[in-house]
Amino acid sequence: MATASSPHFVLFPFMSQGHTIPLLYLARFLRQRLVNLTIFSTPANSPEIRTPLPDTDISIINLPFPKDIAGLPPGVENTDKLPSLSSFLEFANATKFIQPHFEEALEKLQHVSCIISDSFLPWTEESAAKLCIPRLVFNGINNFSMTMYYIIAQEQPNAQVCSDDETFLIQNFPNLNLTVNDIEPPVCELGSKSALIDFVAKQAIAMSKGRGLIVNSFYELEQSFNDYWNQKFGPRAWCVGPLCLGKPKKSQTLQKPTWVEWLDEKLAMQQAVLYVAFGTQADISLEQLHEIALGLEQSKVSFMWVPRSRHQDFPDRFEERVKDRGLIVKEWVDQMEILQHDSIQGFLSHCGWNSVLESICASVPILALPLIAEQHLNARLVVEVIGVGLRISPSNGSVRGFVKSEEVEKMVKELMHGEKGAEARKKVEEVGVAASRATEEGGSSWCTLNQLIEEVCRKDVESPICK
Repeated sequence: MATASSPHFVLFPFMSQGHTIPLLYLARFLRQRLVNLTIFSTPANSPEIRTPLPDTDISIINLPFPKDIAGLPPGVENTDKLPSLSSFLEFANATKFIQPHFEEALEKLQHVSCIISDSFLPWTEESAAKLCIPRLVFNGINNFSMTMYYIIAQEQPNAQVCSDDETFLIQNFPNLNLTVNDIEPPVCELGSKSALIDFVAKQAIAMSKGRGLIVNSFYELEQSFNDYWNQKFGPRAWCVGPLCLGKPKKSQTLQKPTWVEWLDEKLAMQQAVLYVAFGTQADISLEQLHEIALGLEQSKVSFMWVPRSRHQDFPDRFEERVKDRGLIVKEWVDQMEILQHDSIQGFLSHCGWNSVLESICASVPILALPLIAEQHLNARLVVEVIGVGLRISPSNGSVRGFVKSEEVEKMVKELMHGEKGAEARKKVEEVGVAASRATEEGGSSWCTLNQLIEEVCRKDVESPICK
């Protein structure tokens, strides 16, 4: 049981499910270590904050989200509700209007040992410095992507390439080839002027001033990249994941969801199922979506597809044609529960980092089809570095090119029934065991989180940030 003398951490997640949920799982790990916690949110996001924390006494403080922001629909307080990612920058910049309310609420709290806030909330570094509170940055990406971004921004190994699809080597990682198209444009254009580059620069500056980075990964998965970051760049990156393993156990219900019953039937029939999902953020063109659907149909593999929207437009009569072996689920699902089902033997994924970790923890190999952000780097890590998946190749040779149904069909078959798929399945089982061990008592992430808490508390006493 925590007491008034226990450390007190403030958590402020970015208003996006992919950023919020792992930070809430971190909250559970911290609470297990008797850390007092206060989480800041907004009224529309607060119910989703409480859901993963049903059995805790964590305090939640709601702050008003700004209204009447140009470019944002009224009432939107989460990026998942944005009509398009083209409004992301307006949304992210709007959060700065929360700053005075955040600082006012912070001043009323009992002594705060540190603030853990998302990298997409760089203004919280100003608040932390103003109120003499150390800040740790919660980074939604992995050590690999973080390190590659900084190497490219600072060393420009891509300077001599003639096209965005020409490969270049990364010094100190001789087996790694990247292309400009693997990298999000702002990282390669930091010398230019744009609102997006300005936002990225603010993130980097705020991060450099923080006391450290909390990374949702585990040391054994990214040892060389974590070591390189800590030796070459900094601030220190603390690997405390996979945070999805902090998810509370689900209580048994009498009535199973229909999709669970369907998976149970496939398991009884000894039919391996491919899980298909591309996250909640990225837009997929209708033409590309239809090619993916046709590829799945032609593969003859059983699959369960959870589209981003319940109103997704599939090819004419597609659902009818695949109804015996394909299920389209147009409702909220528990992705971890799906991946942990014994019938699931593969995951066709956009390679969002949370999805990658959940797949690894469930020992399910990945078929990579990256779409946006650092997902192309994640796909490189999954396929070429760790070896826990395969990748669908675009028809024009560019990592951001169009994917045809024939390639989808071929790679789905390979993942589910081929030799390379079997190798990836064997590897992900090994890595999945290592992931579980990392968060268990005595594991690397378990020890790292304890060290982080001890260091924050020691510095809080010995050398407060303001004197």
